[in-house]
Amino acid sequence: MFDRDPAARTTWEVITCYPGFHALLVHRLAHALWRMKLRWLGRFASHCSRFLTGIEIHPGATIGRRVFIDHGMGVVIGETAELGTTARSIMA
Repeated sequence: MFDRDPAARTTWEVITCYPGFHALLVHRLAHALWRMKLRWLGRFASHCSRFLTGIEIHPGATIGRRVFIDHGMGVVIGETAELGTTARSIMA
């Protein structure tokens, strides 16, 4: 996070104030649920994340480890998207 955003000052600031971080964190949970065939629960987790962050990530989307979403309000990542496997980052 600190490599990609010079405005990030502390770890606490990132954990509490970065919606892109929150959206990716919840996506990890939603994606795990999706892969366990708990599709409704994965979609519900994704929906809650969208409500809280303004960033919509389908639980079926594949997102790599080093993806960073900065200023992500209105970002939509669909089910067939693969980020971080072929792309390094998305910045809105």
